[in-house]
Amino acid sequence: MALAPALSAMQRGGCESESAAGWAAAAAAEEEEEEEEQEEQGRVDAGGSGEPERTAREEPARAPAPAPNPAQPGAAEEGDARVLRRSPPGPSAEPAQGPWPHGKPRSRGRSCKRSSGRAADGYHFVRPVTVDSSKARTSLDALKISIRQLKWKEFPFGRRLPCDIYWHGVSFHDSDIFSGQVNKFPGMTEMVRKITLSRAVRIMQNLFPEEYNFYPRSWILPDEFQLFAAQVQMVKDDDPSWKPTFIVKPDSGCQGDGIYLIKDPNDIRLSGTLQRRPAVVQEYICKPLLIDKLKFDIRLYVLLKSLEPLEIYVAKDGLSRFCTEPYQEPTPRNLRHIFMHLTNYSLNIHSGHFVHSDSTSTGSKRTFSSVLYRLSSKGVDIKKVWSDIISLVIKTVIALTPELKVFYQSDIPAGRPGPTCFQLSPGVFENVPSLVDEEVKVAVIRDTLRLMDPLKKKRESQSQQLEKPLARKEDPSDSDLASSSDGSSKPNPDAQLPSICLKQVFPKYAKQFNYLRLVDRMANLFIRFLGIKGTMKLGPTGFRTFIRNCKLSSSSLSMAAVDILYIDITRRWNSMTMDQRDSGMCLQAFIEAFFFLAQRKFKMLPLHEQVASLIDLCEYHLSLLDEKRLVCGRSGRLGVRPPYSGTAQEATAAALLAEGSVPPCPDGLSHSRHALS
Repeated sequence: MALAPALSAMQRGGCESESAAGWAAAAAAEEEEEEEEQEEQGRVDAGGSGEPERTAREEPARAPAPAPNPAQPGAAEEGDARVLRRSPPGPSAEPAQGPWPHGKPRSRGRSCKRSSGRAADGYHFVRPVTVDSSKARTSLDALKISIRQLKWKEFPFGRRLPCDIYWHGVSFHDSDIFSGQVNKFPGMTEMVRKITLSRAVRIMQNLFPEEYNFYPRSWILPDEFQLFAAQVQMVKDDDPSWKPTFIVKPDSGCQGDGIYLIKDPNDIRLSGTLQRRPAVVQEYICKPLLIDKLKFDIRLYVLLKSLEPLEIYVAKDGLSRFCTEPYQEPTPRNLRHIFMHLTNYSLNIHSGHFVHSDSTSTGSKRTFSSVLYRLSSKGVDIKKVWSDIISLVIKTVIALTPELKVFYQSDIPAGRPGPTCFQLSPGVFENVPSLVDEEVKVAVIRDTLRLMDPLKKKRESQSQQLEKPLARKEDPSDSDLASSSDGSSKPNPDAQLPSICLKQVFPKYAKQFNYLRLVDRMANLFIRFLGIKGTMKLGPTGFRTFIRNCKLSSSSLSMAAVDILYIDITRRWNSMTMDQRDSGMCLQAFIEAFFFLAQRKFKMLPLHEQVASLIDLCEYHLSLLDEKRLVCGRSGRLGVRPPYSGTAQEATAAALLAEGSVPPCPDGLSHSRHALS
């Protein structure tokens, strides 16, 4: 917080100035926070020398210490950076010293009474948001600029006290956090890998093939190499004119590392490298859209603000990265021309034809808005383009959220302390000092922080509280002057910032896409029966409990057959996945088993209707079970209808219990678990 304006006001008006009192209160609140941090630092430093340091509040009988000399640096606030001790400005009866023409800043015992964090009229001044950037990496420069623009407080070396926001560079597990907000979701690093993403989208393609036809056919190597070769040969036999090209992408690769093109499955490099580094192979788009005869990509930024409820934002602008060699359709001669086929900046920067430009509409990296302008000039319907992009973003996030929920409950189980999460994707920001990058990336990071601002409601409440007294004190003759002021009368840090560049797309368009969230509902069932907090795999007992509670066993599906189903599917999936942290059935194995059960029970329907019908059936039986447990918990006795004193839903459950429509409560189940939403 800048204290120079406060100092001038206090020197001019003393304690009688209301604006000075407000600034003094804000400075006092900041000083109090710093003193708490310094006391904590002192206790840590004194920990090895015997008795910890005692503060003035612990020994009230001691005489107050003399005011510190402002010319000397005080204790470190936090982290490794040493800063000057800042005291609240105010009038002083002592003679002027050093750089203070009107005397030293007053100490605690001076005539102006200090109200911690309060102005003279009793209103709170909200402290700045604190951001721990000690784990930020490639996006650090843009993050620092964003924090400065917001006038928030950065801790570049970390902080012993909790921060409001933690900005990690790679993953959720960069450090242990028990409060605040962190810019990574548990499991997102795993979910955006090529293989995991392909499997998640493949499930959605099985359910909704038309809605997910934007994702190319994909095969996972080395597990599906034989299937890949057989399917390619089958298509070639049916259509001899088909001459495809395929692109091979390492599972955990980034920045173009290890990507190559092939014309035939036999061209895949089946050396030991593939065994150590699995990959995804996909059909290559041989006729892409070109600008200036160059292939380009679109890098849009998506904010996943919340998983439950699902909340998605899309940035209004992004980046387009261009190849540096004119595009030609793939041939055996040009398959290895990476500057022609791959748009990655980390590769093309080494091309002699890479064009550095500070213009947003020229060069090898441009803004997406400039690309849209070029397309619009050629007659392309830009509204349709944006509509398709938003649809693609929502569908992709819907494919990812079920697995993310499982990761989330594993790392942050319900009832245990932990942070809330958000994530801006793609998370890796290429550190390129250009105007194009700064224009897009700083705006995206800054506005992500604005949307996640944990103190926004407090500031808005304070602003509303201040409006009334300020309106009463304002002279009508000064209304024009007040309306043209710099806004200092209302503490609104967003007043001078541009409008937020992130647009909400979900739940705004939830009605159009909620029907796709079948796997999300299956994940809720899966999580319910995990049993042990923190686990990510379903054991055999949990799977049997799921079958029993949802009434899925029958004469044609005995519990012995259920056990065999569990063993077969679990064994196959455990052999395919590299995650061996837990034994048991992973979510994707559970989904396969669920598909099998749905197809057995509802044989004459399309797959998505079969699955939806089975989910409805499971949720119905579980809701009855929850109602039964709730009623039994209220009655305290088995099989006895309690006097009605609750909701209509509870009364209905009690009536069903009395009529025998719901079986009596089993022993040990008098405490209800959460109902599925």
